[in-house]
Amino acid sequence: MAETSEAVSARLSELLSEADAPEGRVIEAMRYSALAGGKRLRPFLVVRSAALFNVSPSAALTVAAALEMVHTYSLVHDDLPAMDNDDLRRGRPTCHKQFDEATAILAGDGLLTRAFEVLSDPASHADPAVRCELVRELAAAAGARGMVGGQMVDLMAERGIGDPGLDVASITRMHQMKTGRLIIFAGIAGPIMGKASSRMRACLHAYARDLGLAFQIADDVLDETGSAQDLGKTPGKDAASGKTTFVTLLGLEGARERARLLSDQAVAHLDVFGREADLLRAVARFVVERDK
Repeated sequence: MAETSEAVSARLSELLSEADAPEGRVIEAMRYSALAGGKRLRPFLVVRSAALFNVSPSAALTVAAALEMVHTYSLVHDDLPAMDNDDLRRGRPTCHKQFDEATAILAGDGLLTRAFEVLSDPASHADPAVRCELVRELAAAAGARGMVGGQMVDLMAERGIGDPGLDVASITRMHQMKTGRLIIFAGIAGPIMGKASSRMRACLHAYARDLGLAFQIADDVLDETGSAQDLGKTPGKDAASGKTTFVTLLGLEGARERARLLSDQAVAHLDVFGREADLLRAVARFVVERDK
């Protein structure tokens, strides 16, 4: 993951080149957020799923970087005062704290739109039909029926708009949209680029679906048990704001057990790939062991 993170950061730096012009401030803010490090889980999944189908490593890195731009945009906007109002991200001041709110909003907008410019370029894939499918799938994953919609459900629940609370089924659906959809895209990007069979794609879709939910549950656990140094962001915010999480619904040990079960399910979906998918199996174990 560290090697992939370094390679993705280098590709992001290339794709987000600095500009000596008045608009250079927004590019500086885009680079500040996108190059801040992090686990780079989603890009890693793109690169490893693509490797299963002998996709060009350079093309896979380009798609991985585009996905990370969308993910980073979501973090920049999520940290804004109108949303989660956070001061710390990836171990340093959030974008709106380092710059200002307006610049942070524009930086997020810039990252989102640049991602689709990158995906539509032949560097992401030689086949225009594949590029179109990647654009369509990422747009659907990031939009109102995916990540943005999940964020809306989360905000409504937090602010008491609509239904009075979330149960396990509704919070599962919310996180499948808010967190899971981008992770699912990361899992299916490889078979899309490799023009794989529908069976192979379905297996990776199921793997990424279960992995994404396990990742979110483990994140809820870490919010309760981790430190700012461990997390790179402010811990305990969910509890402080009265948010409903998997921990509040299932308890700490119940949430850990649910994450482990989902990790096991994710691994089982990879049987068809044999030893070639060992790194993807390792990731499924890693995401539920981060609080140890």
